[in-house]
Amino acid sequence: MSAGSFLRTAFTTKLYVTVLVAIVLGAALGFVAPDAGAALQPVGTGFIELIQMLIAPVVFCTIVTGIASAGELTSVGRIGVKALVYFEVLTTVALLAGLIVMDLFNPGGGIHADPAALHLSGSAAQYAEAGESQHWYDFLVNIIPDTVVSAFTGGNVLQVLLVSILFAIAVKVLGERGAPVIRGIERIGEVVFGIVRLVMYLAPVGAFAAMAYTTGKFGAATLASLGGVVLLFWGTGIAFCLLVFGLVARLCGIRILKLYRYFKDELLITLGTANYEVVMPQLMRKLEHLGCPKRIVGLVVPSGYAFNGDGVCLYLGFASLYIAQAFDVNLTIWQQVALLAVFMITSKGSAGVAGAGFVILAATLSTTGVVPVAGIMLVLGIDRFLSTMRGLVSLCGQMLGSIVVSRWEGVFDKDRARRVLNREEPAAETVALH
Repeated sequence: MSAGSFLRTAFTTKLYVTVLVAIVLGAALGFVAPDAGAALQPVGTGFIELIQMLIAPVVFCTIVTGIASAGELTSVGRIGVKALVYFEVLTTVALLAGLIVMDLFNPGGGIHADPAALHLSGSAAQYAEAGESQHWYDFLVNIIPDTVVSAFTGGNVLQVLLVSILFAIAVKVLGERGAPVIRGIERIGEVVFGIVRLVMYLAPVGAFAAMAYTTGKFGAATLASLGGVVLLFWGTGIAFCLLVFGLVARLCGIRILKLYRYFKDELLITLGTANYEVVMPQLMRKLEHLGCPKRIVGLVVPSGYAFNGDGVCLYLGFASLYIAQAFDVNLTIWQQVALLAVFMITSKGSAGVAGAGFVILAATLSTTGVVPVAGIMLVLGIDRFLSTMRGLVSLCGQMLGSIVVSRWEGVFDKDRARRVLNREEPAAETVALH
């Protein structure tokens, strides 16, 4: 095959190749022509919003059809409890990892920032204001939508989850009379996933524009001054994905690198857009193809996007100690444990909150009163680069959530997973860029 023929094949049928090239070209444009790169923000944002508008119907259709085939309703509650246990354990480990890395490397020790010289302004002030109004019980209260319709228009996955579960239980109680409803929703689900596949044709364009915007607006100057902090956080995130998630994958009988290879499209789209919610529909479809039952995927993945922010928790431990070190605030081990305990609560309130990482950080710092809230200004400039790794770590945690719960339930098709990961079976239905 000639070089030209190979390139034509790669750029028309391999989504991950096209997205990777788009990311590189977008980064190059942002560095060479920052103004032109920053001007592409609406294109990247438009792609993200196109996918996000489909998340609610995808979650609804998947959960309803999944619960309808789940057998006894008691299994739904059991699956939910097991998922929450997994979420809590992994997010706690992520918080600990962030704290331990910062204690070991102390990257903020030489800054000696003056709290009086920092004033909250712009988006940082908005995040701090939102954080001050946050309470530990907000995520419980916010689960209940104002109306059934608002659950699908408000962008809160938890509300969609609640409505979907209630609807599914009500239909299941109808027995045979509810069968036509389930079949209708299955057909609607097929149409929704068809729309997802159409929108994913634009993934390279969205990744190109989002990366061009990031490097154009926040690139060279920011990385020159705080590049060490960015590199340390990225190194921590990569190590967490390989070691912690690698151990979890090994316990489930699979190899983590093969799992990442299987989800390479989703990882690259998250890398380009710094948003891992946009790959939720594809993630659910590929997890089912891997050997996880639909009823488990439909419940664990949406709830995981609300409760299993491993990347956010890694960031919270990292950023809080960085700010403390920059202000020469020496936190004792018990103060760090107290900070960890507060983060374990506040981090569960991030569903549907814009700038969730910043809001939770501001809320916790204002609650504890030990570290100045104004310190969030120190990480505001590099947050876009940190948020990319936050998304990647959280996405990796989402990949494993359904696998862990399926294995725990004894219904994970390990042989099928091995065949799929070894490429002995056709890949899951993905987008072919013709």
